[in-house]
Amino acid sequence: MLMIRAIVRPEKTDAVLAALMDAGFPAVTKYSVAGRGKQRGIKIGDVTYDEIPKTMLMSVVRDEDKDFVIQTIMDTARTSEKGAFGDGKIFVSEVEEVYTISSGLKEGVVEEAA
Repeated sequence: MLMIRAIVRPEKTDAVLAALMDAGFPAVTKYSVAGRGKQRGIKIGDVTYDEIPKTMLMSVVRDEDKDFVIQTIMDTARTSEKGAFGDGKIFVSEVEEVYTISSGLKEGVVEEAA
């Protein structure tokens, strides 16, 4: 299992969530974040904004769904055909175990090689 964390522009959040839902991936955690990328913020006139509002979307998916989910996010979160600075980032990491609090069930385990 993999955790996909996507940092997207706030105005793209609803479209990304709808695209994931339509694609069969409704389980997403969303939170507001602020930060800056390689461009170190944005300067408008004499004012520099070094913490830009973004939205982080987190979802845990099966390994075989990774490429599809990433492509769905990228296609939806991009602000133009080629994209633009500030469109966001996607991070992928391994998930070793998942527990459902209500049932206490352990749902996913990465098997160690023998």
